[in-house]
Amino acid sequence: IERNGRIIGGYVPPAHTIRYIVSIRRIGGDHFCGGSLVGTLWVLTAAHCNIGYVLLGEHSYNDRYKSFTFLKFTLYFSPAFPKQLQSPAILGSYVSIVVLPHQDASIPEGYVCRVSGWGYTNFAEKQASIVLRTVNIPIISPVECNGSSSFNGYITSKMLCAGYNDGGKDACKGDSGGPLVCEGRVYGIVSWGKSCGEAHYPGVYTAVAQFRTWIDETMQILSHTCPII
Repeated sequence: IERNGRIIGGYVPPAHTIRYIVSIRRIGGDHFCGGSLVGTLWVLTAAHCNIGYVLLGEHSYNDRYKSFTFLKFTLYFSPAFPKQLQSPAILGSYVSIVVLPHQDASIPEGYVCRVSGWGYTNFAEKQASIVLRTVNIPIISPVECNGSSSFNGYITSKMLCAGYNDGGKDACKGDSGGPLVCEGRVYGIVSWGKSCGEAHYPGVYTAVAQFRTWIDETMQILSHTCPII
């Protein structure tokens, strides 16, 4: 099972229509994770996406309008991790905030959600995308996702599964930390899976609604203990 970063079968959305997504970059400039802007000072991403800086308002690598905002680092071990920015994001035509679900909110099986990112479009050939891509995928029930022909017990109550039984559409390497958006809210964070777009193995996401209270409390604590420089 691959856990180190995970769009397959998707499409390129109109530029700057997914304004809450961020690209997390290594210091050298390479994209390696996605994230969601959930406040002017906060990016929600996966816990291991913890180096570098973020780009806001980006559609393709060739965009001229980019906002460089360095991350502050605080060690918290949780699969849903809010990271504080060094300076507030400027909201506008290219950058906006996305809403989180309420604590313990659920999304029904079969509901079609959207996951976006700059990750691999072909896992075998390791082809990353230079433009933002998105794909629509349905929620899979925990029972089905945990079946013997799928993840066979690895799925917990803190996880969501989304994808198609016959595969072909999925998040992939480089999309890790990015948002799974349902009903206009980030219900999932790209977490792990078995390869990308493989039949019977949907993508696995951190269930944000199971961490909403913790996220709010963490942001409140860090806002007081980590003043903006």
